[in-house]
Amino acid sequence: YNGIFNTPKPTIALIQGHCIGGGLGLAAACDLRYCTERSKFGLPAAKLGLGYPYAGLKRLSDIVGPAYAKEITFTGRIYDSAAAKEMRLINGILPDEELEAHVLATAQTIANNAPLTVRAMKNIYANVYKDPDDRDLENCQTMVDQCFASEDYIEGRTAFLEKRPPQFKGR
Repeated sequence: YNGIFNTPKPTIALIQGHCIGGGLGLAAACDLRYCTERSKFGLPAAKLGLGYPYAGLKRLSDIVGPAYAKEITFTGRIYDSAAAKEMRLINGILPDEELEAHVLATAQTIANNAPLTVRAMKNIYANVYKDPDDRDLENCQTMVDQCFASEDYIEGRTAFLEKRPPQFKGR
């Protein structure tokens, strides 16, 4: 889960069916989460007598907030997609037949954006979740500065003025 959470590229969980226990931990490690109307969510560790690691609970709490995270983990209940959306556990609910196309379109939208900017934002968000003493704010600012100094920044502005899609090159 840490590998997925810490990858420098955005990650998207496509959830069909049950997202329970480790599946929920995996989804929580992703940046974005989309599910079907029939998806179910839960963390039944308390009903099974097993522990759940700090990093997973921290990620869950960061996504849904402490009150919902405690409800999810203390009760071990299973939630439907509407409840998961209300808790902000997921970004969107789609009909079964539309889920994959929506996730692929979202991934393509991200891929079409300026790679240096997306990478910088992913890095900054990773630092947001770290303990304050472990944050590398200097590196965050360096990455922002690199965006402003890039060819992609010039291309983005030019494309905007010319009312055309930008052609980013990642430099």
